[in-house]
Amino acid sequence: MPLGFTAYLYSSATQTADINYSTYIPMKKNSLLLLSLLFFQPGFSQTTIDPSKIEIVRDSFGVPHIFAKTDAEVAYGLAWAEAEDDFDSMQEVILPAKNLMARVQGKKGAAGDYAFALFRCREITEEKWNTLTPAFLKLIDGYVQGLNAYAQKHPEEVLHKNIFPVTQKEYISSAVFALTIFNGADQALFRIFNNKEWEAPELNKKGSNSAAINANKTTTGESFLLINAHQPNTGPQAFYEAHLCSEEGLNIIGGLLAGGPCILHGVNENLGWAHTVNYCDRLDEFQLEMNPNNPLQYKFDGQWIDLEVKTIKLKIKGIPINVKRKVYWSKYGATMKNEQGFFSIRLGANMKIGVLDQWYQMDKAKNFSEFYAAISRQELSMFNIMYADRYDTTFYISNAMMPIRDSSPSFNWRRTVPGNTSKTLWTSFRSQKDLPQYINPKSGFLFNTNHSPFLATAATDNLKPSLFAKTDGWEQYHLNRSVRFLELFPQQEKLSYEKFRQIKFDKQLPAVLQYMYKIDSMFLLNANEYPALAPLITVFKNWDKRGDAESKGAAIFLLTYEYLKKKLQGQSPRPITKTEAVETFIYVNDYMQTHFGRTDLALGDIQKLVRGDKDWPLGGFPDLMSPQWTEPYNGGQLKSVGGDGLIMFVRFARNELPKIESINMYGASAKPGNKHFNDQVEMYLQQRTKTMTLDKTTIYKNAERIYHPE
Repeated sequence: MPLGFTAYLYSSATQTADINYSTYIPMKKNSLLLLSLLFFQPGFSQTTIDPSKIEIVRDSFGVPHIFAKTDAEVAYGLAWAEAEDDFDSMQEVILPAKNLMARVQGKKGAAGDYAFALFRCREITEEKWNTLTPAFLKLIDGYVQGLNAYAQKHPEEVLHKNIFPVTQKEYISSAVFALTIFNGADQALFRIFNNKEWEAPELNKKGSNSAAINANKTTTGESFLLINAHQPNTGPQAFYEAHLCSEEGLNIIGGLLAGGPCILHGVNENLGWAHTVNYCDRLDEFQLEMNPNNPLQYKFDGQWIDLEVKTIKLKIKGIPINVKRKVYWSKYGATMKNEQGFFSIRLGANMKIGVLDQWYQMDKAKNFSEFYAAISRQELSMFNIMYADRYDTTFYISNAMMPIRDSSPSFNWRRTVPGNTSKTLWTSFRSQKDLPQYINPKSGFLFNTNHSPFLATAATDNLKPSLFAKTDGWEQYHLNRSVRFLELFPQQEKLSYEKFRQIKFDKQLPAVLQYMYKIDSMFLLNANEYPALAPLITVFKNWDKRGDAESKGAAIFLLTYEYLKKKLQGQSPRPITKTEAVETFIYVNDYMQTHFGRTDLALGDIQKLVRGDKDWPLGGFPDLMSPQWTEPYNGGQLKSVGGDGLIMFVRFARNELPKIESINMYGASAKPGNKHFNDQVEMYLQQRTKTMTLDKTTIYKNAERIYHPE
């Protein structure tokens, strides 16, 4: 959560808190052993799962392949396997549903506990519980059993004594919360609590890559699919690779986030899909008109209505008193107060609870019809979906729970709108068929790099923005990655598999830069006018705009990017001035001299891929096809905290299993000391991949380890 939001929650604690004279005492190992008596209570689970009927097969890279008779048993094994690799991240996902973020994480966690209550994640889960399918309820039951069983077996790894046992409803409510935040609720909270109506865009958005290529466009006669979501390198939002296989029709390999009971994007025997983040308008903010005679009443269609008010207690690690905060609810949804009054946030993400159920159905789809039926449930409130299958179907949709809004020009839905009329209280969403989408375009290819859905293929096949409502706020821009993809893609010729891979690993900026803040002035300075900066200016002007680790121009650009991102944040997009360009070079010069004592640095001297106590020179920077995002590391060096994550290349032929190659930039395990903690790093840096398969016989033949989750 943003710092300003967090500060709001615990400021002036003594003024709003109950006195609690007991201090927070970190849990000891001995007390953790008592947890074993608490886990399996009568009626906790639908059917007790026997772990001896589940096999976890670890391949030579430590990736778990889970085999069992039922989907629920597979889910149990998945929970166990992932807990072996990253139990801390899985617990972090659950903390909000237990009101334990502040207890475990201290002040920074208080924002999460507050937001969970504010968006009524627990209440919506109870209200919508009966909308979940019986098959999914069995799956989530199995998953929760596996998670609880691992915690029971390994009490020394449990972060807080009150986390386990986890119930199915608690787990689903945590998923509702995660998707609510992912849809931009955290940013909306930040704006409201800091009295900001709108923020200008970043220097460039972070994002992901995906592509689907028809067989008639490839030299091999196969359909191609690229899966490459860019996520944080570690923690709950980092991708975990797994293979799930049951006798009930589940056989899929791909990526999931911490605590996911199924694959979020990947490939099964017949089809596969990728996700990228889209930036259409899925969330609205409303200012309420309050009653001057009653501070807790707002006007709606001429009538005064009482705000719903609830007081919550935040128990914060390190603070011996409970911090009280009020959470409000209006007809529009979650409501907050700032210096300007009361504001409400409305979005589809916290109106439904079946997103994991939908992903589970997508996992089990056998063809495009079943896949489209699954996504038509519209439980997934965001994400582009890129699809390909063995039948040579390619498909792309900019997916969203898109509100049907009043189209009157009196309402600017990109800004705060009045919260006093039913005209602004939207209650329904556009149907799946009304969202931007393509199937088997004549061009033979589809791609998305978080850019406009109206720029998804060849120019002659692209959808027209005029066919869609302006109130939906669909993206209409290119990014550096999208322009570069089109520069590389052979639109008039067939695409080889080798070229397909090269496009993904490309580190070249396009000929014309697409950064929202124009930095062309950096390339126009005359080095002779600035003798002290001349070496840097000359290197930069001669730079080929590649982000290779060995590039000196890329080192200058990375520091330029980081400086301008901070300097220009909050301003409307514009070109930088000559004066700002000079200031930027001065900053880069001073930074290099201060931290390194010289300026002839390559990108890899500054930027590192760090895992444990090891680091490697690293190429890439934001908005390349092979990107990185960094934060300070050591002695002026920067370390990657986000970027490629899990990469998958898939080839489909009609009468055989898909050919799958993948690479995870670290390894299968997040636990230092594990042999698979960093065993994929060198491969990633060398742009090599590992061969994966859905074939059970091959997996068992090449297994590193076979065991039961017990």
